[in-house]
Amino acid sequence: MMDLNVLKKTILYNKHIQLGAKMIPYSGFYMPLQYISSLKEHMAVRKSVGIFDISHMGKFILKGKDSYNLLQYLTINNLSNIKSGQAQYTCLVNTLGGIIDDLIIYKISKIEFLLIVNAINIEKDKKWINNYIKNKKLKFLDLSQEYSLLSIQGPKSISSIQKLTNIPLSKIPFYHFEIGKFLDIDKILISRTGYTGSKGVEIYIHNKYTEYIWNNILNIGTFSNMIPCGIASRNSLRIEMGYRLYGQDITEKITPIEAGLSWITKFNKKFIAKKILKKQKIEGTYKKFFSFFIEENKIPRQGNLLKNKKNSIIGKVTSGCFSPILKKGIGLGFITKNKLDKKSIFISIREKKIPVNIVKFPFIKI
Repeated sequence: MMDLNVLKKTILYNKHIQLGAKMIPYSGFYMPLQYISSLKEHMAVRKSVGIFDISHMGKFILKGKDSYNLLQYLTINNLSNIKSGQAQYTCLVNTLGGIIDDLIIYKISKIEFLLIVNAINIEKDKKWINNYIKNKKLKFLDLSQEYSLLSIQGPKSISSIQKLTNIPLSKIPFYHFEIGKFLDIDKILISRTGYTGSKGVEIYIHNKYTEYIWNNILNIGTFSNMIPCGIASRNSLRIEMGYRLYGQDITEKITPIEAGLSWITKFNKKFIAKKILKKQKIEGTYKKFFSFFIEENKIPRQGNLLKNKKNSIIGKVTSGCFSPILKKGIGLGFITKNKLDKKSIFISIREKKIPVNIVKFPFIKI
């Protein structure tokens, strides 16, 4: 059982309470589950704009002469494909190819990188990276407790906060970032990234400025009907896009190839477990990641079993929710490849066997 006495709080904890948020334990932090309702918050991000406090995420800086080479070896994507001012989605893998974490790397310069990792994996990632830093000209900084991270997401996200910065937000390409002035604060990093699939930006802020910036964003956001959003809507938004969640859809027992992440696994460079993953890519894998929806008035949930016509277990659901856009239950999961028959897969919900419809993600087009 989680010890509630050791849970961390983001710098905006009291603001969330004042705004009426329902707080729950999440990844070692007290986080807002929802404010008004997860449905309204989900629709705000799809139709207008919402703001998330995601300051629980880990924030590392790796800099020095060997920083590029080390990250090339530790991660599966190819950093040579991005320039300074760009970001890249990738994974840390162990020696067997299992996913230690999925993360985003921001290239500040040729010798400095910002790594945004999952909150639940901060200590594990830090230890793994530090294991490879010995005798190298590198400096590793964990700034997770010193900096906050705000995510403004939705079709009106950029227009709603443009007046607060001199950075031309609409000109920042997807997965790029700029460093400039926000309000009257210099050297603020703003990136065109997010975990919702909707248009949006993420802002990296030192804790001493976080409440000031949060208040100003919400104040100016009233003109575009901006509302604060919690992790419940963040979850349903990311499932609609087929985005993986660490600890559910991906773990150290699952490889990037099994998780459908071959597109970020680059074999034109040297990296940990390259031979294992290349073999899986060529020969195929026993597990297969897929997405589905169900027509009946039921909602798939993590742990629901997947079965065939003979009622044999052939997989399980890793993430599921009700999609407010599609108005039906959608899910992500794994199934054994040699038993994959698109016309004979069923989900077991409360002892009822319901047929699933396999589709490609994202479930919706933004």
